[in-house]
Amino acid sequence: MTSAPGRPGEVDGSTIFDILARVRTGESASRRFHALADETRLKIIDRLRDGEDCVCNLTGPLGTRQSLLSFHLRTLKDAGIIQDRKEGRWVYYSLNLEVLDELVTALEALKKPRKGLRLVSPRCP
Repeated sequence: MTSAPGRPGEVDGSTIFDILARVRTGESASRRFHALADETRLKIIDRLRDGEDCVCNLTGPLGTRQSLLSFHLRTLKDAGIIQDRKEGRWVYYSLNLEVLDELVTALEALKKPRKGLRLVSPRCP
């Protein structure tokens, strides 16, 4: 975000935000968080907490069609949150714990003040 210093509520443009820089290069934090912003995908993640599973075992407990479930699994996989493993004609999905740890680290970084961050204070009348 670039802005002219001195405008009320604006951030000094010379400061670069790197709060989410801890998320692995090649995958954007916004893409990963977007993948988590869906109730069905959160249910999938919850089911995979117990270990890997295939689509056929997820459809019943999640109450969704296989085609829709495959769409959500693809979204999570594209974001790097889950990974798959093929065994014969079956595909097994599991959580990518490394990526989940990176997301937790990124969220924890939001709680800490950034050194050198300088907000330009508004001019009150």
